[in-house]
Amino acid sequence: MTTQAVELFRSVPRYLTARAVGDRLPGLLSGPLAPMRFVNRKDVVPLGPGWGRIRPLLSGICGSDLSTIGGKSSFYFSPLVSLPFVPGHEVVGELLDDVDDLPQGTRIALEPVLSCLARGLDPCPNCAAGLTGRCDRVTTGHVSAGLQTGYCADTGGGWSKMFVAHRSQLHPVPDELSERRAVLLEPLSCAVHTALRARIQPNANVVVIGAGTVGILTLLALKELTKAGHIAVVAKHAKQREWAGAFGASEIVDPKEATNAVRRATGAMKLKPERGAPFLLGGADVAIDCVGSRSSLNLALRITRAGGRVVVSGIPTEGADLTPLWFRELELVGAYTGGYETVGTGTSKAKRHSFEIATQLAQENPIDQIVGATYPLRRWREAIDHALGAGKLGTLKVAFDPRLD
Repeated sequence: MTTQAVELFRSVPRYLTARAVGDRLPGLLSGPLAPMRFVNRKDVVPLGPGWGRIRPLLSGICGSDLSTIGGKSSFYFSPLVSLPFVPGHEVVGELLDDVDDLPQGTRIALEPVLSCLARGLDPCPNCAAGLTGRCDRVTTGHVSAGLQTGYCADTGGGWSKMFVAHRSQLHPVPDELSERRAVLLEPLSCAVHTALRARIQPNANVVVIGAGTVGILTLLALKELTKAGHIAVVAKHAKQREWAGAFGASEIVDPKEATNAVRRATGAMKLKPERGAPFLLGGADVAIDCVGSRSSLNLALRITRAGGRVVVSGIPTEGADLTPLWFRELELVGAYTGGYETVGTGTSKAKRHSFEIATQLAQENPIDQIVGATYPLRRWREAIDHALGAGKLGTLKVAFDPRLD
């Protein structure tokens, strides 16, 4: 039996060409430069006890997917994936098999990390602590290399009509949660992790750089889970500014005005070097980079006060100037994916999974319209093209609906 899927395959010439010209000619990334194809792929089968088949209902297109297609992702990832693979790690789906305590037909949201349990291994120290995003064994065990579902040849991924997953990856979705909310549980879980990794102090001045899906969900998590004071959101496009306002940003600024806005809000001093962008003496307590570009990380480093914290939650590209990191003794913190989080203080301190927290936030907040467009798998070129231009087009999240013809 075969399954329809969008597959990414190894093509060094296409990768290097996309890396060279993709920013200037983005239309080529969904056309002849794309190392992708629509295929009838041999059905993947459960890989052992605790595994089952999943029928995707919706599967999001993530910034990391676009980075991979566009040749922007670092070669650091090359030993952490296995090709060819089917992308798609933001998934709400339906179980096609009984999997341990979950019966066939259960709607699930996917936690994509392929950790020790999924690989049939005894837990590494990070997995034992519930920090599966830090698993040290994502290339070993009986599953081929893959830091996540959607980057692993053996499992398939959400950009298909069927893939397989392990029970450790499956979170039941409450009946009252719509598919458009449920497909956001994985990025919202990451936003929860980011907000808590930022260790926001009461009344802290915080800047969120980027107002796509990651930035808006991070803003939501900051508002709900921290006692931040002033939260400025750096938003490039008009619709993104509307979303930032709707979710309670204290201030919304254009990237070109961000440094001046932080200077006004914090009373910092602005300095202009002979070459390069201006920077502040003083500035925000915490800056969260939800984009991962050279310019966004440079901005984060230049507007954060001495001893402050810069959190990188958007997949980073190369080339940022790290001089402020050294000179201002900044803390540079990565925020990759969720897991068990410590929430609360004192006697109310407890461990909760980021997916549990994300599910609660999704139930309580109007996030349905974040998914602005859905496409069938056959129209993958249009979907990728839309996702690449989503900000300009007023869309936050583009997703596949594999049920559509």
